Amino acid sequence: MTLLNVSNLNVCFGLKSGVVQALYDVSFNLERGERIALVGESGAGKSILGFSIVNLISKPGFIESGSIKLDDKELTSLSNRQLRHIRGKRIAMIFQDPMMTLNPVMSIGVQMIEAIRSHTSMSKKDAKKIAIDRLAQVQIPSPELRYEQYPHELSGGMRQRVIIAIAMILNPDIIIADEPTTALDVTIQAEILELLRHMCEVCNVALILITHDLGVVSRIAERIMVMYAGRIVEEGPTLEVINDPQHPYTQGLLSALPQMALPGQRLNQITGSMPSLMNHPKGCAFHPRCKYATAKCSESQPSYIYSGISTVACYMVEDMLTEFSEHDEP
Repeated sequence: MTLLNVSNLNVCFGLKSGVVQALYDVSFNLERGERIALVGESGAGKSILGFSIVNLISKPGFIESGSIKLDDKELTSLSNRQLRHIRGKRIAMIFQDPMMTLNPVMSIGVQMIEAIRSHTSMSKKDAKKIAIDRLAQVQIPSPELRYEQYPHELSGGMRQRVIIAIAMILNPDIIIADEPTTALDVTIQAEILELLRHMCEVCNVALILITHDLGVVSRIAERIMVMYAGRIVEEGPTLEVINDPQHPYTQGLLSALPQMALPGQRLNQITGSMPSLMNHPKGCAFHPRCKYATAKCSESQPSYIYSGISTVACYMVEDMLTEFSEHDEP
């Protein structure tokens, strides 16, 4: 049975100038133990989608319509009190900056025990044992010592390991990791991502990894969803999307990776920039930046079609598939 089902999700923000839309009919399923990646530039709507799943969107943001079901339980209709039993216990979040997540005036141990006792009636002694075990699981040396220390006494990589330990402490069904390695050195990033993948695999926890870097997802995600201007424009198995990208935006993201340019050569880039919420283009939102755009791209939003084992919303791909099918007809 599907663990998480997001269907036709629309998220808006009420501004003085009027209501603007941030997510457009986003739909996807997440199976138990599956690892997926949300990929796209800043402003694509990745974090808003992640926050929407546990209804952590700050006002003036709100879920305008759509459905979010966890094991067939509708989350959008739950009160804040009911959602508190879901957050942390069944769906945990890992944020970009661990120093913004950890309380600087509380020891690591106190914060871990607080996370456990907010959802269970476990004794402090038993909670401490579980907390130290979790610190050891995320490969923190001398976990008993780190348990007593404060966040400022740990390195950035060590703090992020603590965050992963806290996220895993109640054995959640899903972890949403929002750019979990942004503030870390490149060498530490690889270690943290591998640790996250390993922990999810061992504990059969589903993962939604939010990132702008297509270069990291092949090591951790089984499936990729590429987002642009609040919509999913391409979705498919990781290797399929990376080796044979269908949407021009996905192709642009991959060609912009540093390893795609020769030494001394200028890096490739996608011309233009992500549209703002208040200036969302009609039709396919990517058409002002797309070298393959035609008149109909600016008139209406393309539907999702299958291209191989991936789904993509693009008129160019649709026209190519139509042309191939006509040529194949006797």
